Formats: sequence, structure tokens, C-alpha cells
Amino acid sequence: MYVEREASVGEPTSQERRDAEQSDKRILGNVVQCDGARATISAYANDADGAVTGLWTVGKMISINLGSTRTVGLVYAIGKSDRAWSNEGQNAIEVSIELIGEVRDGAEPGAKPVFDRGITTYPHIGAVAHRIRTRDLQAVYDLAGRHSITIGTLAQDETIAANIAIDDTLARHFAIVGTTGVGKSTAVSLLLRKSIAARPDLRILILDPHNEFAASLPEYCVRVDSKTLDLPFWMFKLEEFAEVLFRGRETEPEEIDALRDLIPAAKNLYRNPNSGSYIRRGSDALTADTPVPYRIADLLKQIDERMGMLESKTDRPTLKSLKTRIESAAADPRYRFMFNSRLIEDTIHETIGNIFRVPHHGRPVTCFEMAGMPSEVVNSVCSVLARLAFDLALWSEGKLQLLFLCEEAHRYMPADPRLGFAPTRHALSRIAKEGRKYGCYLGVVTQRPGELDPTILSQCSTFFAMRLANEQDQAIIRSAIADSSASTLAFLSSMGQREAIAFGEGVATTMRLKFEKLPSDLLPGTAKREEATSKPGDDVDLVAIVERLRNVPKSTQQAMAFAEVVDSGRQAGDPDYRKPPAARAPSDDDFDMRYGLKPATFGLRPQND
Repeated sequence: MYVEREASVGEPTSQERRDAEQSDKRILGNVVQCDGARATISAYANDADGAVTGLWTVGKMISINLGSTRTVGLVYAIGKSDRAWSNEGQNAIEVSIELIGEVRDGAEPGAKPVFDRGITTYPHIGAVAHRIRTRDLQAVYDLAGRHSITIGTLAQDETIAANIAIDDTLARHFAIVGTTGVGKSTAVSLLLRKSIAARPDLRILILDPHNEFAASLPEYCVRVDSKTLDLPFWMFKLEEFAEVLFRGRETEPEEIDALRDLIPAAKNLYRNPNSGSYIRRGSDALTADTPVPYRIADLLKQIDERMGMLESKTDRPTLKSLKTRIESAAADPRYRFMFNSRLIEDTIHETIGNIFRVPHHGRPVTCFEMAGMPSEVVNSVCSVLARLAFDLALWSEGKLQLLFLCEEAHRYMPADPRLGFAPTRHALSRIAKEGRKYGCYLGVVTQRPGELDPTILSQCSTFFAMRLANEQDQAIIRSAIADSSASTLAFLSSMGQREAIAFGEGVATTMRLKFEKLPSDLLPGTAKREEATSKPGDDVDLVAIVERLRNVPKSTQQAMAFAEVVDSGRQAGDPDYRKPPAARAPSDDDFDMRYGLKPATFGLRPQND
């Protein structure tokens, strides 16, 4: 339906048109119904000549001219009331839009238009609707001078950059959700690159369960895995240490109570070797959670002494079981990063500095690769890292800006409180609730937001929602978005690769965008997939697979990157304990004669010449 412009309310500025030959006196439709959130526009799907114009499509923004202001709306449905198409004449259609806000011209001539989420004047019946102008579209997504980064382009108009306020996005936490294969990891890698460029002081710790981010951030990243991780057992809190001892099973209260009493005694023995088992009381008293070194040998010694006491007769089965658990964990090759060091030293400064990059030496990102690690180890280590991240930010008084990024976050913070590890959930909840006050930020990446703890998700103020097919997951995101943009989520199940709907504090208004394309060599997991791809004729190395499955290298000390080669015949405390063992003179015999016996003569009668 096209009418003369004089019959409608005029515009204060000239109308921009997609087609330079299009007449300025042509409009696209008129408002026929409006309520507080939505409006319906009457228009024609084809022109007077019968050609389908295609001007109305779902997902496009339109503008309703009200004179001094222009109401902005998003098309979420179009249709014909009679559900019939006629090839003769024009076909009347109804366009349903959701009202987003309004654009006002600047007070001074030539000033940029200003967008406001609220609506002061609603469209009247007959108000003119037209395609939104480029200047108005830029005003809708303008961040009003906030520190911003460009992460892609608008789906509405690819000539307009999609910007986010990086400070608000980080400080108030963010979440990236989407089903498998839509490009979540690529979006995370792009966001991290842009964040490092905009915030050089930012440190980033990534919990990487699939070992894929290190290859996408080669110039910024330091890789830490089970072989290079150095996290001594004495840095674990009692709950975290118990998770390792009990291998994820239900803990025994009696054994935990015994540990709570015996660990402070072992710490006191390390600090004061001649003090015996006496524990000091007062302001400098040690607890089972104090990060002070102690020796496993001292802890086992305390258990033996407790079992030898006459009054501990009834507790002997409990203490014996506890001793067996400790010895088993200390001998388990999967826990080498905890129990590898035979010489216990106070290395907390080196450990924290290496993990959290203080100083960062040009590499502010740490990728903690967890593929292949047992779940009880992952739970305990993630709890320790999250707790240390918050404490470092707290006691640095804002000088240390740290982003804690959780890939596959539903593994650590499940919605069911009976699942997962309670200390990990508590540590991450502490970051989500209080971290922004001290400079500790949380990034959540998950493909199942319905299985994520709603308390954690509610603390994320900026969302990047990629394609989601599950109805429960869509409902979770729908409950987080503002009512005025709810129809935008109708596209969640049909969005393409690298597309996302961004909403929250980090953007001016709900925005459908397409992320920038990264070079193929920087895509997460690309290098690993190329290495894993078998060429025709290549056989699977079953021997190497079984060795990895058993997780027992031939030489434990050589496999550990941070281990020191020591002589097994020397003990801690010897003067030359740290010196390399002296080389033995080679023997001419085929057999080892360390015990002074020759295999050729042992047990045989001497032969006469």
C-alpha cells in the first residue's frame, strides 16, 4: 500500500533509501494495531506491477515515523490473514513487530540521533512505517562512549560493526551458550584476543577440558597439564584433600575428624621440628586449611602414634583405613602433581606465580588442560584454582585483574546439588557473587544452560546466545532476557554458524550479530584434529594408547617437567641430597654385581684345573 507523503506525518530529516531510484514519496506500511509492547503493520507484499519486493522479512528492524521521534521495532512474524496468494493485484499482509525503543534527532543541526530503550510516545493508528535508516541503526547500537571492542558485524546490516563494552562485559561476568558445533570455542578465542588487546593488564585462566585453546592463543598462552602442573598437596583445603583421598565417594566423618586434628600437628612439626606434637594456640595457630607445608611422612607418623595410644583402641580401624587411603593416593601416578616432590619446601610463591602469570612476561593466559585427568582430580584442582583466584584478587586490592573462564561449566556447577563437588561450586559462586568488587571476573561457556546452576547463571550480566535446539535451554535464556526483546529468541533454533544474540550490560540493546572469522590456523582444536587425523595406510599405535591408558610412564622423574633427578639411595636431609648421583663404573660382566655375587660361580662347586 503506497500513499502520497503529504497525507502522512512528515519526517524532520531526509529518508535514506536502499535503492537510489526509489521515489521519496513511497512508504512501506501503516500501523493498524498497537499495545504496550507490540504493534501490527498493514502493508503489501508486492508492488502495483505484481513484483514481490521482499522488503518485509523476519529479523529486520523497521522504523515508525512519529515526527520528532521514530519508534524502532523488530519484525518477528509476517503473514496474510486469509492464508491465500493472488497473482492478480497486490497481496495485503500483516507484519507483527516488537517495540524496542525510539530514536530522537539531536538538538543541534547535524548532531547524531540518540536512541532510548524506553518509549515516550506510542505509534498511533495510521503511523507510517519504513525501513530503518543507517544513521538510526547505528544509534540503536551506540555504546555512548563506553570502552568498546569490535567482535563482528550486525546481522541486520553487515556494514555496521557489532561492538560490546568490554569493561562492563568482563566486570559483571558473561556467558556464552550454544549447542555443539556452532562455534562457541571460536567465539571464546576471538573474545579473549580482543580482551587482551583492550586490557593488557588482564590475566586469564582457562579451564580447558578438551585441550583446544592453547593452539588458538599461541602467542599469549602458557600450557599447564597433569605433567607440568605443580600444585603441592599442602595447598589443598581439608575438603579438597578429602576429595582426592576418597576418590569422589562419600567421605567418612570419623576419618575427616582425624585428619582435622592430625594435619595441624604435621604442619607444626614441619615448622618446629623439635616441638613434638604440641600444637600452639593463639593468633598464629595452624588449621587443616592453612596453606603451610607439611610432610606426608609426618602425617603418617602422627597416625601411627595415635593408633599406639591406649585410649585410641576403638579408633584404630578408622585410623588404619585413613593411613591406607593416604598411602594409596601418594603412590597413585595420577596424583604426581601433588606428591611428586620428595623434598617439601614452601614453594607457594612460585606455584601461584606460574599459574596466574605474575609477572606474565608477555603471556597473560594460562590454559589448564584437563583431558584424560580423573574426575576427582579435576574437581579438587578446579576448587583450589578458583579459591586462589578469588583470594589473590581480594588481597591484591584490585591490582590483579583476573578472568576465570570455565569451558563446559555445567561439569563444575551442575543444577542438581547432589552432583558435582561442593567446594568447587562454592568457590565459583563466590567469584560470581563478589568477584567484580575485587577484580576477579567469571566467564561461563556451556552447551547445556539448563544443567547449569541457576545461581551462577543469574550473576552473568552479558549473554551471547548461539544456536540452541533444546527447549529447556531456550527457556533458561528466555527467562534472562528483557521482555521487550523476547521475540528475538525465536531465532535461537535456526541461527547459522558464528551467529549469536547478545544482550545484557555489555551491549546497548539486544543485538543479533555475526562473529568475525578467525584464520584457520587459530581455530581452537585445529592442530589437534590435524595430528589425530590418520592418513591412508597408517596403523593405530595400540602400544602407545595402552601406555597412556595406564598412565604410568617408564621413568616418572623424567616425565615430570618440573621434577628434579635425584638418587633413590639418598634421603631428604642428606648434605648432598640435591646433587646428581655419582656415575658408577661400568662392569665387564653381563650381570649386575652390586651384591658381590658372580652368577657364573654362585652355587657351583669350584672346578679343579
